[in-house]
Amino acid sequence: MRTVVLTMKASVIEMFLVLLLTGVHSNKETAKKIKRPKFTVPQINCDVKAGKIINPEFIVKCPAGCQDPKYHVYGTDVYASYSSVCGAAVHSGVLDNSGGKILVRKVAGQSGYKGSYSNGVQSLSLPRWRESFIVLESKPKKGVTYPSALTYSSSKSPAAQAGETTKAYQRPPIPGTTAQPVTLMQLLAVTVAVATPTTLPRPSPSAASTTSIPRPQSVGHRSQEMDLWSTATYTSSQNRPGADPGLVPKEELSTQSLEPVSLGDPNCKIDLSFLIDGSTSIGKRRFRIQKQLLADVAQALDIGPAGPLMGVVQYGDNPATHFNLKTHTNSRDLKTAIEKITQRGGLSNVGRAISFVTKNFFSKANGNRSGAPNVVVVLVDGWPTDKVEEASRLARESGINIFFITIEGAAENEKQYVVEPNFANKAVCRTNGFYSLHVQSWFGLHKTLQPLVKRVCDTDRLACSKTCLNSADIGFVIDGSSSVGTGNFRTVLQFVTNLTKEFEISDTDTRIGAVQYTYEQRLEFGFDKYSSKPDILNAIKRVGYWSGGTSTGAAINFALEQLFKKSKPNKRKLMILITDGRSYDDVRIPAMAAHLKGVITYAIGVAWAAQEELEVIATHPARDHSFFVDEFDNLYQYVPRIIQNICTEFNSQPRN
Repeated sequence: MRTVVLTMKASVIEMFLVLLLTGVHSNKETAKKIKRPKFTVPQINCDVKAGKIINPEFIVKCPAGCQDPKYHVYGTDVYASYSSVCGAAVHSGVLDNSGGKILVRKVAGQSGYKGSYSNGVQSLSLPRWRESFIVLESKPKKGVTYPSALTYSSSKSPAAQAGETTKAYQRPPIPGTTAQPVTLMQLLAVTVAVATPTTLPRPSPSAASTTSIPRPQSVGHRSQEMDLWSTATYTSSQNRPGADPGLVPKEELSTQSLEPVSLGDPNCKIDLSFLIDGSTSIGKRRFRIQKQLLADVAQALDIGPAGPLMGVVQYGDNPATHFNLKTHTNSRDLKTAIEKITQRGGLSNVGRAISFVTKNFFSKANGNRSGAPNVVVVLVDGWPTDKVEEASRLARESGINIFFITIEGAAENEKQYVVEPNFANKAVCRTNGFYSLHVQSWFGLHKTLQPLVKRVCDTDRLACSKTCLNSADIGFVIDGSSSVGTGNFRTVLQFVTNLTKEFEISDTDTRIGAVQYTYEQRLEFGFDKYSSKPDILNAIKRVGYWSGGTSTGAAINFALEQLFKKSKPNKRKLMILITDGRSYDDVRIPAMAAHLKGVITYAIGVAWAAQEELEVIATHPARDHSFFVDEFDNLYQYVPRIIQNICTEFNSQPRN
């Protein structure tokens, strides 16, 4: 019996050797005839994220319509792998919204991704992510083989559901080479090993899952061949022993399943309130269209604590806050909250709503941030049922930037019912068109999305953020002559302190500088020396009394050169001069130089100061810019009046 078995084994081996030699010869002949298969570009959907595709470099075809904001993109130029591949392609400018072919290359993860608005796509910011990619034009490199079928991290990828061919991950081939198939000799080795009557240990369940040893079957059996292929492919794809075949590693799966929470776009750090029209006349359908715009804005803005924050107030007969700035601090939660808003009904009292927002919405308790511009976007169907001009003026003077979106204005036969003609121009911060958007129909409201987002984020042009209290460089020019005396000099410094306390102090808001003079001049501190109110107030207290003569003209020239020459271009320049006597030198030419350089000069005289000299120094009209006090102790009484005059002058500037 043993002799028979050995004879059979020898016959089997001989048969396989013959087949092997015959196959080698035939393979050489057929290799000459086989043409290289044509590369087909795989197609993906707009929602496919780069992180789901394991291939390090690949060419794909994107469909049309990937500019839609629902396809999230994170970063600029270099994108987090959590981004939509095709959305990133549109954002980068490689594709337009009509789709096409692109080359995608994976790169290392970044410590941060900066959001931006480009080519109709608002990308979002992200603190960090484990993997990145870049998008290039679909020009393949020479010698590089690109996959015709993409490799996904999960069999249930969006592309697979759409009919895209998927396969298990294989190591990328070396450029210019092709993957080697399982040869007949490998099949022979396995078959001989199985045929050998050697007792093998029974594998443990865990070992079976990692080794996948096939059941003994005949060499030509189809399922045996498939098992060998899948085993070879799986083995080449695993970096860690003991991992389950066909599953994403646990740590990767948990990371992929969590959507990153953005901190917000720091380039658009604004506090935004939407005033939405909830009047009865708008109807349910148009109210839904209005909510859709809000949801799209929330998505496009990339809401977050380091970027824009957004709240919603609905108006009808009376306004009501649905949620304030700190209620929802990411776009996802905000969109969910917007969807739950229901229409209140009533009239269209826009003026009352603007007053409500000015008094109540932008407070610290509601999440208002001192360094972020305040912005109100008002949506109006037709026209308001009350007046908006006075309420809007108070809002503007409070530093609130008002935008109006008007839909379907009054027809000719309806204009008699309009309470306040040209109401939008009477309300907005500037009448140059930047703050107003109009659409003829509710079905065109979505067209306002991109221009609105771009404008509210353009913080340099948010003119109403600049108020009389936060937009000036103020230089105090203080008489330190002998006639003042130590005690009165401390009273003057207290007057300077009281004025300073009224302003918002920072390196981007109002800045303070000070010069003391006698016959000579001394720069106590410049505009760029201190950037907080406590530091400024302490610096004023430390100013020492000098004593000497009174050369006011020379002091004005010194202040122009040492203080206001270093003023920022976008700042109002205010000089507040305090003196107790007549100047020993001429003040006319220095005062004229100050006026020509755009320095608004306030002249405050005490005791022996010459009234006519104060009027020459002061900006025209002198009655608003020059003040006389008989005693130093009465200086404090003029603080409110000086502040009022500064603000009245600021707010009377043209709004065009």
